[in-house]
Amino acid sequence: AVVSTQSTGKEIFSDGKSHLVTLVLDYDGSFEMLVDQSTVNSGNILENMTPSINPPSEIDDPSDSKPEDWDDKEKIPDPMASKPDDWDEEAPKFIADEAAVMPDDWLENEPEVIPDPAAAQPEDWDTEEDGEWEAPTIENPKCASGNCGPWTRPQIPNPAFKGKWAPPMIENPNYSGVWAPKKIANPGFFEDKTPFANLMPITAVGLELWTMTKDIMFDNIILTDSRSTADDWAASSWNKKALKEQMAGSGEGALQDFLVYAKENPWVWVAIVAAIIFPFGLYLTCFRGNGEVDEVGEVKKTDKPTPDDEDMPGLEGDEDEEAEAEADEEEVKEVEEEEEEEEEE
Repeated sequence: AVVSTQSTGKEIFSDGKSHLVTLVLDYDGSFEMLVDQSTVNSGNILENMTPSINPPSEIDDPSDSKPEDWDDKEKIPDPMASKPDDWDEEAPKFIADEAAVMPDDWLENEPEVIPDPAAAQPEDWDTEEDGEWEAPTIENPKCASGNCGPWTRPQIPNPAFKGKWAPPMIENPNYSGVWAPKKIANPGFFEDKTPFANLMPITAVGLELWTMTKDIMFDNIILTDSRSTADDWAASSWNKKALKEQMAGSGEGALQDFLVYAKENPWVWVAIVAAIIFPFGLYLTCFRGNGEVDEVGEVKKTDKPTPDDEDMPGLEGDEDEEAEAEADEEEVKEVEEEEEEEEEE
């Protein structure tokens, strides 16, 4: 059976993108786990699963207990060691730097705050009622670099500091090793080398997720007994969505993401080449034809004259148009003559 679901894996919780998680189980007990169609784990459910499908042949003896004289401490403090006479546990970790000197620009007697020289006593201030007026204080501009007030030497690590003394650790001569209860035959042992043969058909998928990350969604779950069917589904759905997310970025980063994705999924280049060649081939097939030019159509579209236009006889209706034109000319002449006569009179 092949179980595929669009999901986020533990190592990709924070990238905000869609991911394809696939579990492939074969009838021989082998399995393969994939994220975005790349294998991240594989093995056999009879050998590489914890807890295992088949129980162990031996178990710890529940009635066994560690002997009272069992010493499981691999190292112990050296009983022969003693604290050196010059070991000072009271020495501080840091001491004042005796080589330090006060900077020349340090102002020991300069206060860090001073009365505001721009402040003035309010006109309505009543000393008897309000008390003695005092100007508000401001930070001393002379102390802007923190060079005012009592100067103290900086602290440096104490070379004589050793801390709390403790004896060194040595190998334990009485070390008995790591104790474990003895093994006994497992009364509930059984061995099923073909677990799939006795399983009922899988008709549902359950997801158990322990995480503090919010907004994790699962969709597009497919359960099939064909690896090719799962791959075809991924190609028609998740691959397109993943490509769209890759292209949704901006700048050089998006291009780099696309190149990385295309390297891992060579089918992308096939799709791009097909998208370029198909429209070009369609144009050549539908619009270029066999290369012959439709002369009648060319004339209709461009009104291009043909060689026999001058030899063609007058078409029906041409004589009426000429007669109308001559009548218009005669009428214009009569109007002009009348205007000339009126001017002479």
